[in-house]
Amino acid sequence: MAISEQDREPLGSQEASDGLPEGWRLLLGQVAARYATGDFTAGARLVQRIADLADAADHHPDVDLRYPHVTVGLTSHDVGAVTRRDLRLAAAIAEAAAELGVEPGQVPDTLELALDTADHDRVAPFYAALLGYDRSSPDDVVDPGSRGPSVWFQHSDATAPDRQRWHLDVRVPHDEAPRRLAAVVEAGGRLVDESRAPAFWVVEDGEGNRSCITTWQGRD
Repeated sequence: MAISEQDREPLGSQEASDGLPEGWRLLLGQVAARYATGDFTAGARLVQRIADLADAADHHPDVDLRYPHVTVGLTSHDVGAVTRRDLRLAAAIAEAAAELGVEPGQVPDTLELALDTADHDRVAPFYAALLGYDRSSPDDVVDPGSRGPSVWFQHSDATAPDRQRWHLDVRVPHDEAPRRLAAVVEAGGRLVDESRAPAFWVVEDGEGNRSCITTWQGRD
């Protein structure tokens, strides 16, 4: 199936977010939804409908079938961004789920492991080999099976006295971020830096280990 030039154009984050059906959210680099099927058989029926829609559109999502839910992620891999193809297929999947009586549930988030390093090229091959990952860009390695979290190499000053080597980047829907931040603080965490919010908030646990809550907003 030929793809038009318009369908190859990456969408701006706000346009992508505004064009999504109920239950879908924009994360960094993809749109996603989780459907509360309640049991495995209902989930399998939904997955079959998604497969039929994907084949008809020649555009295939990542689908994760579990006992109580089905998680769907969409991105246009050929351009490395969200496009109109993703919005159309998301709408078709939402319609199919409604026809099957399946409601959208809690929107999924994604996890990225971030390693502070002064030399990407020195450490990236090691982690690709250790994890069996592919080096998709100079800045990260990814699971070829799309199961494990990616590892992102963030440039840092190797001589900084307060340098923390590893941290978690938790990518959440933009409207989930305030609740997640409040839950972290209630659980004994501390907000360290919100100067780049809503792109990300830096938080730390009771022992000073830092992580980031991230969204798509504030990045365009």
